[in-house]
Amino acid sequence: MMTIGMIVMLIASVVMVLASFLSKKTTTDREKSSPFECGFDPMNSSRLPFSIRFFMIAIIFLIFDVEIALILPMVMTMKSSNLMIWTSTSLFFIFILLAGLYHEWNQGALNWSA
Repeated sequence: MMTIGMIVMLIASVVMVLASFLSKKTTTDREKSSPFECGFDPMNSSRLPFSIRFFMIAIIFLIFDVEIALILPMVMTMKSSNLMIWTSTSLFFIFILLAGLYHEWNQGALNWSA
């Protein structure tokens, strides 16, 4: 039974390698090999400036999105946990999140008037 599996795997590997070699095109076109960018000239540099402010807001969104996924199970475990330990852990977790948000706000990443 094992030898049949090995033979099938060997045949499949040979077929895939042959198909890979036979399907390659020999002519290369510069336009077809360049990356497609909708609405942009592909001959220009791809290093375009971006807003650090947008980047920081996106990072903060991702952090809080993941943190919400960590907070939701805490609500489910409230009934089966020690209430004092659960409350202190939850408050510590939320304090860390708020401290990070306060730090980012003072760094200017979330300053909407700037």
